[in-house]
Amino acid sequence: MARVIVVGDGPGGLSAALFLAKNGHEVTVFGLDQTAVNFARLLNYLGIPDIDGPSFQRIARRQVVSHGANLVVQKVESVTISDDKVTATTDPAGEHEADYLILSEGKNPVLARSLGLAQTDSGAIDVDRDYRSSHARVYVIGRSARPTRSQVVISAGAGATAAVDILAREAGQDIQDWDTPPTD
Repeated sequence: MARVIVVGDGPGGLSAALFLAKNGHEVTVFGLDQTAVNFARLLNYLGIPDIDGPSFQRIARRQVVSHGANLVVQKVESVTISDDKVTATTDPAGEHEADYLILSEGKNPVLARSLGLAQTDSGAIDVDRDYRSSHARVYVIGRSARPTRSQVVISAGAGATAAVDILAREAGQDIQDWDTPPTD
């Protein structure tokens, strides 16, 4: 079982947390519920005809917690990485260690930049197709990696992509995260 720290409690961070927690990994999400989706009305999220952002966030947060993720209302002040762990320092003071770090910081990736992660010419954090950054234990999703192409469903998909990559790495093989069909 991997330990994963997710910084950011918007759609991307919560999506990553959901995939990881429902597959038995220890996930801690840090955020202040100040994501931009709280000011949105979602009309193009597949499967949901129309929902206001705060309702979406409330449902998503409840769903993530119901699958075992730990949701912590604290700001992460700094992060450090080594070959075998990541550490997040929060305010109020606390240190939290994990095997992986998923950063969903929005358009101002202060923590990602503090780690010296590779950036594109435009200043976005450079990631591969699985949202893995230049450090193998750190994933960067959402506007930090795609600052000019931001949308709720894109961010949620990026979180899911990063989570599935971690699941595959931990399993040592490609995985399929199929939900079970309904039983009638």
